[in-house]
Amino acid sequence: MSLRIGVSGNKGSFSEEAAEYYCQKNKIVDYELDYLIGVDNALKDLVEGKVEKVIFPIENSNGGAVIEALYAMSNYVFKIEDIFEIDIKHNLLVKPGIKTNQIKKIISHPQALKQCRMYLGRKWKDIELVEYSDTASAAKDISKGLLDETHAAIAPIICAKMYGLDILENSIQDLKFNYTSFIYAKKKED
Repeated sequence: MSLRIGVSGNKGSFSEEAAEYYCQKNKIVDYELDYLIGVDNALKDLVEGKVEKVIFPIENSNGGAVIEALYAMSNYVFKIEDIFEIDIKHNLLVKPGIKTNQIKKIISHPQALKQCRMYLGRKWKDIELVEYSDTASAAKDISKGLLDETHAAIAPIICAKMYGLDILENSIQDLKFNYTSFIYAKKKED
């Protein structure tokens, strides 16, 4: 029976990347990922026994604490098994054919917007920034037409291929080394 791991993002998210990295590093081969979009959703499914483990971000070297994670952690009892980090590279993704001058809004998870704030202030100071539930969900929703085609998403590079988007710019994070710490947790035994 496969190990069920809940991740706090959508398919293509940094949380998925972190889960794949963690499983490979720790030689976990028989597992399935549940894409739970949000730390609260991930921890809720963990304590309810719908997943056996969860992986979610807690802090970034540039953006600081992941506030969403802190709030969610205060609502659930669980056991942290490990804390690890991965290097995060942000990319600006758009619908195919959309040019720089057509962008009206840039959307992403609040933490991604924080990690790119100097870049955004320098290059996109007149563009509205919109917080979204997840980096990969922003990319997916642009590709599916759920968001206007004049929106750009800050998301992992894998989302470009996964959701058929163009890379307008890559590695747009403010710091060359941009590490996020992730928690690997299980349900607390009674």
